[in-house]
Amino acid sequence: MTCIAGIEHNGRVYLCGDSAVVSGWDIGVTIMPKVFRVDQFVIGCTTSFRMMQLLQYKLSVKPQGQESDYAYMVSVVVEVIRELFKRLGYSQVENNREEGGDFLIGYRGCLYRISCDFSVLRYTDGFAAIGCGQQFALGALAILDKSNPEKALMQALEVAAHFSNGVCEPFHCVMLS
Repeated sequence: MTCIAGIEHNGRVYLCGDSAVVSGWDIGVTIMPKVFRVDQFVIGCTTSFRMMQLLQYKLSVKPQGQESDYAYMVSVVVEVIRELFKRLGYSQVENNREEGGDFLIGYRGCLYRISCDFSVLRYTDGFAAIGCGQQFALGALAILDKSNPEKALMQALEVAAHFSNGVCEPFHCVMLS
């Protein structure tokens, strides 16, 4: 369980994530930040540490061509991720339906949510959250002043940690310009 939250602000994407490692009722604290940069992307993960490791250390995407940013995310980036997960044994396939995990990805000042079915979402709010603390973080972000994105994200994660036993400090933030 976890909480990853992100904000688009002035052409940049900010992501913050917690450090909880949860198994049933047990909780630990990881030293590995769940938010990181990979080439031209900033990524924040929930669902699986294996998925996070594959994205952080194995993801390599060709540069964008003539397509729009959204088309690039859908038709190039996500397809590379699907193939990466499949090739390295992470994807689950049942009844011809692939499943990966949930993560946020920032690219060219825009924040996208990649769902477990590999759909690519972008919200009009300019912010998003994933993980067991997402509803608390989203509620906080809806009313917080986002002119200082890192501060707002830290406050949103504090709210999520207060109300969810699957979210804990330390919180880590990254930014992509």
